[in-house]
Amino acid sequence: MHAMVRDAAAVTVLTGAGISTDSGIPDFRGPQGVWTLNPAAERMSSYDDYVRDPEVRRHAWQARKTHAAWTAEPNEGHRALVDLERSGRLVAVITQNIDGLHQRAGSSADKVIEVHGTIWQVECLSCGARTAMADQLARVSDEDPDPACELCGGILKSATISFGQRLDNDVLEAAAIAAETCDLFIAVGTSLTVRPVSGLCDVALEAGTPVVIINAQETPYDEMAAEVLRGPIGEILPALTRDLA
Repeated sequence: MHAMVRDAAAVTVLTGAGISTDSGIPDFRGPQGVWTLNPAAERMSSYDDYVRDPEVRRHAWQARKTHAAWTAEPNEGHRALVDLERSGRLVAVITQNIDGLHQRAGSSADKVIEVHGTIWQVECLSCGARTAMADQLARVSDEDPDPACELCGGILKSATISFGQRLDNDVLEAAAIAAETCDLFIAVGTSLTVRPVSGLCDVALEAGTPVVIINAQETPYDEMAAEVLRGPIGEILPALTRDLA
């Protein structure tokens, strides 16, 4: 498998929640996932529920205050992708994660495509204004558990993509181009069950590009993959990107 990476000229990597679990950020669907342990938490990731129900928003703001992303540090998996970039082989890191750990590890911002947005910013659902999450969290209190936009009074939400919310077309197009133009596509720590992002595997396969899957659980694309690797991502990725000239 190391030879596949070494011999590739253009590698695109798709990352999911599994790459960040070693940093203390739980995944969603795994045995210890957020939704596995607390199915009710999934409502906070529903766009319709969030917009319609002030109680869901209040719970969401409380959850954001203690989100693991604020104290998490990049791990060996994130750093391995920085090594891949430095070798000159990386086309893009397409990530479903909202934690910003790829950039904090040293990945170039223009190489990271955040298809599900970022928790580090807040967006007004009415006027589209963006502000820093830290600034809005500072406003959350018992007196104001669901702060409104200071410009127009609209509903504020983390700048992330919820279920039922449209992905940014430009971001999705950039991801599709990265999947289509590489000569090796690696999916890391993702269940490959969430559309349309999982369809990036189809884009790569239709272009004749080998797909490698690194994930603890089975995925719908395992039988189509050139390689499927099970085991700790923080060990597998560094082994694949080590000593690349």
